Amino acid sequence: MHAGLRITAFAAALAATFGTAYGVGQGVGPVTEDETPARHDAHTGDSESGHSDHESPPAGGLQISENGYTLDLRTTRLAAGRTADLRFAIRGDDGRAVTAFRREHDKELHLIVASRDLNTYRHLHPTRAADGTWSIPVSLPRAGGYRVFADFTPEKKGAENLTLGADLAVSGTYAPQNLPAPDTTATTEGYEVKLGGALRPGAARELKLTVSRNGRPVTDLQPYLGAYGHLVALRSGDLAYLHVHPGGEPGDGSTEPGPDISFTATAPSSGTYRLFLDFKHEGKVHTAAFTVRAGAAATGEGASEEAPHESSGEHGH
Repeated sequence: MHAGLRITAFAAALAATFGTAYGVGQGVGPVTEDETPARHDAHTGDSESGHSDHESPPAGGLQISENGYTLDLRTTRLAAGRTADLRFAIRGDDGRAVTAFRREHDKELHLIVASRDLNTYRHLHPTRAADGTWSIPVSLPRAGGYRVFADFTPEKKGAENLTLGADLAVSGTYAPQNLPAPDTTATTEGYEVKLGGALRPGAARELKLTVSRNGRPVTDLQPYLGAYGHLVALRSGDLAYLHVHPGGEPGDGSTEPGPDISFTATAPSSGTYRLFLDFKHEGKVHTAAFTVRAGAAATGEGASEEAPHESSGEHGH
């Protein structure tokens, strides 16, 4: 990933049908460890999931394999509320685990875990063993379907940044949760974050997030992974993925450590997105979350150009 206008966007894969797998919309029901998570590895056109192909920039889609690399998720099931190791490897086209990665934003690989309803989010940094196996202890609060994203760049001449995805099932009693309604303000652990700007399909737009605490601007944000903030956007339904970084970086002579953190992002299509902002203050990383509507979805529901967003759900690192 590159600082500035770096955006990794993925076009749509079909959303999971949880009415069968997890009982979405059918009240509360069990999710057992015997259930196999639905696959979302094949690239399919946006038109099948309600998104127009012409609105989306060319991208790989929510795929388990791309450009000769495959996400081999060894842990495909976890139990809700229990801590267990999440293990995986990145394999090359020869089937061997990749052991050389380019360090970007202080890490060789960034791991995102998000629930299909976008109420639970984790931005993690696992440890790689000498044989290429990555692992990290994870505890997820609720049963249901989750998506695991591995964001990395192989240490190979000409290699590009990739984000590969695979499905994870979390067993337990499943209780459906709605996507939080849009709002321009999110609160997290005593901090208030306001969002200005809007996502627009096929057009770059600035998003400005302003951090305050106890009514006062936070002007001493700390660098986290080489930046004052990190923003991930996931499209509701198919979880198309965008990873966005701010336009400046600590120590560049012009970027202030708050209260504003600015990003430039382009939505791959109209629709509803969940935005997750990570920022660090007083030695701790916090996550603020917003729901935002882009394009036709925003226009059709009466939202203004300053599309509203809201914070909700569990988030962690």
